[in-house]
Amino acid sequence: MSLDLSNYELLWPAELLASEGERILRASDSSWVDRATWLITEALAGTTAVADFEELPDRDAPTDDPWSSTTPGWGNRAGTGKREWFTGLVNRAGELRHAAAPRPYWPQRRGSGLSHDGSTPRDTRRDFARIVGEVEDKGYLVEVFGEECVDDGSELPDASEVIDRRLGIPDLWPLTPETWDEDTFYGLIEVFHDLVSRPRMRRYHSYSGCGWHHSEFHNGPARVLYRWKVNQLLRSAGIEYELAAEGEDLGRLVAVTDDARSQLVHRALNDSSPDTTASVRHAIALFRGRDTSAESKRSAIFNLARILEERRALIKEHLHKKDEGALFQIANSFDLRHSNAGQQREYDEAFLDWIFWWYLATVELTSRLIASRNLT
Repeated sequence: MSLDLSNYELLWPAELLASEGERILRASDSSWVDRATWLITEALAGTTAVADFEELPDRDAPTDDPWSSTTPGWGNRAGTGKREWFTGLVNRAGELRHAAAPRPYWPQRRGSGLSHDGSTPRDTRRDFARIVGEVEDKGYLVEVFGEECVDDGSELPDASEVIDRRLGIPDLWPLTPETWDEDTFYGLIEVFHDLVSRPRMRRYHSYSGCGWHHSEFHNGPARVLYRWKVNQLLRSAGIEYELAAEGEDLGRLVAVTDDARSQLVHRALNDSSPDTTASVRHAIALFRGRDTSAESKRSAIFNLARILEERRALIKEHLHKKDEGALFQIANSFDLRHSNAGQQREYDEAFLDWIFWWYLATVELTSRLIASRNLT
């Protein structure tokens, strides 16, 4: 099948579309078409892809279909049923381009009229409220906030109370971004990460115009999508925090690092041996939290140094003796692990960053050495 992707634009991470699509394709019942339609509606911009999908037959057509692939406008349809088309879309999700904001219009280019500083906190908070409104419209808050139905007169949960129980701040729903201080804004970002849950099914209740009802909720894909959207917003606003995608601080705002350090954190979190995983996770959470301090960075280094002490024999085996000694002299001679008069205390906090990344890289290296030993 020759699938033309040029008219489709992604609103999701390509990996999320692929994983949710593959799950749908594993389904054996007829409901897969409804699930696929809902996924396409969510993940792709506009209605073009949904319209193309709905026009296709439920089963693959014979290869001698009169609408040949050479007929203009029908290159995707010749002999193609819904499952084949959807399979092609899922398999080629990585080729789809992401929907982009329109290029600046005349007033913005001229610096007048509608233009504004999109990086100001107030604009960023309004944009965050818009993201929450979008996921609410798609049913991502139904599992915790409930959903009205003309046939069900039961009382829905109070959304403000749901948020208050987690954040300790009342009357935050409906969202009013113009009233938030910085702590409330960042707190809401973290709270909604934990509240969202993607409905994998929806049905239309036509009686009295009731509308769509959502079901089969799963928080995993919802959180992936939410983090992706919010992190894009924070990055565009020049805010140097992001929602953590893994670790003890999953879904909490952490300091942004470069790609190399992010990959190191990923490897350290996922490749540590079972006996050190909890310590590594805790050290990373202490170091990169939004509220991190010099003391929490020292604690993070202490956790890593303790792991290295336990692996000292391995380090001696693979490092020159002087290098091995220098590794532990840093922790012992400076105000990191022990507190005594002989320690050096007057140094810039940037030193803590340097020693943390050095120790984390060494922990990750020793984890790989241990793994390679276990394979032999």
